[in-house]
Amino acid sequence: MRVIGLAGWSGAGKTTLLVRLIPALRARGLRVATLKHAHHAFDVDQPGKDSFRHREAGAGEVIVSSRRRVVQIREVAEEARLPDLLRRFGPCDLVVIEGFKREAHPKLEVYRHANGRPPLHPDDPRIVAVASDHPFPEAGRPIVPLDAVEAVADIVLARSEPLAAILERLEARKGTPHGAAD
Repeated sequence: MRVIGLAGWSGAGKTTLLVRLIPALRARGLRVATLKHAHHAFDVDQPGKDSFRHREAGAGEVIVSSRRRVVQIREVAEEARLPDLLRRFGPCDLVVIEGFKREAHPKLEVYRHANGRPPLHPDDPRIVAVASDHPFPEAGRPIVPLDAVEAVADIVLARSEPLAAILERLEARKGTPHGAAD
């Protein structure tokens, strides 16, 4: 299993790029998984459904299983750490992380000039390339257009890293604040 992230400010187009990137990677024969960081409380459960009612009644963990899908919902006292989340994945070829921009994994920055936010790559050596609607001639790393999905796929495959190497790096930073708030 290899890992890479998409990082950028809100509104840059990370999700838009990712939903275009996944089919391109699958067309190359890869089993792709994703990990998305949310900035706020979220709920994937629906009010009125049995699993929602179980949680509402006080269950700290609910697993819903069918022939085609398993979902696990766990109430937590603190946010899960990226290494712990990465260890939860089943067999796949590539995990693409959306968010966790301050963590020490390889990342492709998604940059949209109209956001008015500064680029991340000048201050983050873990950003290996940038998908952008703005030129960065002195970036010191590959820059590709936001809509160049096949070029992004090439970079993702070339610059992703083995899970073991990423876990080792992330665990070495265990005592430092992690980048969940991004």
